[in-house]
Amino acid sequence: MKVLILGAGQGSRLLPLTEDIPKALLDIGGKRLIARQIEAFAACGITEFVVITGYAANQMDTALAELANDMSVTIRTVYNPFYSVADNLASCWMARAEMEEDFIQVNGDNVFRSDLVERLLAAPEHAVTAAINYKQRYDADDMKVMLDGGRLTEIGKTLPLEAVDAEAIGIYIFRNAGARAYRQVLERAMRDAAALKQWFPSAIGTLAKQMEVHVAPVGDVKWCEVDFPVDLTQARQLVAEW
Repeated sequence: MKVLILGAGQGSRLLPLTEDIPKALLDIGGKRLIARQIEAFAACGITEFVVITGYAANQMDTALAELANDMSVTIRTVYNPFYSVADNLASCWMARAEMEEDFIQVNGDNVFRSDLVERLLAAPEHAVTAAINYKQRYDADDMKVMLDGGRLTEIGKTLPLEAVDAEAIGIYIFRNAGARAYRQVLERAMRDAAALKQWFPSAIGTLAKQMEVHVAPVGDVKWCEVDFPVDLTQARQLVAEW
């Protein structure tokens, strides 16, 4: 099992905090955000990582080399030259060669501990599994999902609220046929010029029409995502409790 981390973005909604540093390298309670992610996976025995870089790639390369040495893990980078003009579907496509075997894909702005990783790895094994969270209310920025039992049927930020069952938190596990099918969906999607302005969950939605995409609830495990300055404050408060 390897981990693919989407870390190409600047984090423009966090400006000016990310004017000179990518979001993935922001300090979260004394550790870089991406360091906390790698630490959580490494605590569960995963030692192979691939990080898709873009904005401030040289900074990322330097920081990741230091992390690899400090944590005794392997970290490779895949550079996305389109990071400033494309959304993260393109980043996933750039890393398609790393999708030959089982892997976990994670957004580069999620803050979590090893207990969340343990929960996902302990879930029943399926070709594709999406981590989800149940909420009382969903806002415009949530990556909403519709479910049929334990299977994801639709995903997107603009799903009608009355039909929403949960939110996808940005962590997916792909195994065997699921990894191959996802790579094929990415290949087809990027043949359309409109794909440059699409987020990768659109590919998950397409995949869900072809095969079963199962879900693993993780709502009782503490985690957060960092999109806005207020999220950064909440993330630092959260890790202070850890």
